[in-house]
Amino acid sequence: MKITDVFEEDGTYFLNINKTLYNPKNILKDYKLVTTKNKASRRIIDIDPVVYEALQNVIAYNEQLKEATGEDYHDEDFIFVNSNKYPGYPHYIKFVQHRMNRILRIANMNPHLSPHAFRHTHTSLLAEAGVELERIMKRLGHANDEITKRIYLHITKPVREKDAERFSQLMDQVINIET
Repeated sequence: MKITDVFEEDGTYFLNINKTLYNPKNILKDYKLVTTKNKASRRIIDIDPVVYEALQNVIAYNEQLKEATGEDYHDEDFIFVNSNKYPGYPHYIKFVQHRMNRILRIANMNPHLSPHAFRHTHTSLLAEAGVELERIMKRLGHANDEITKRIYLHITKPVREKDAERFSQLMDQVINIET
């Protein structure tokens, strides 16, 4: 993610997803930015003001790091950067998994969770909140609703309970009309 990928328009905050960090050897300086998997993967999504503010704080921190390290800073406007030996370079892909493993261990949570699990959780919460399938698909970057339905859209217990409650209310109305 780069600084220009996070922006605000008319009081709404957005994240532009338009590239993929490619670094198969996990060598900090040996990365490439490539296009996303497919056209549908390139998208602009709404983000919460709290998320926007958190990203702005990271960007401000990076500006301080840039000033402190001077010419040693790899200035390509990345948001999540290394601050140690190679300041300004994007974190290697495994960094997130290593950090997450540490947090899971400290929190005594399932050590087998991956960062991708947050994508599943986010999707389930969107479904539970009643967000329409088409909007979930766009947010995830899916062109085909079958992918979303098959892989991500696990119907959660609260959604099932809400569905049963809605059906019950509908039946109550039908019975009351007939009597």
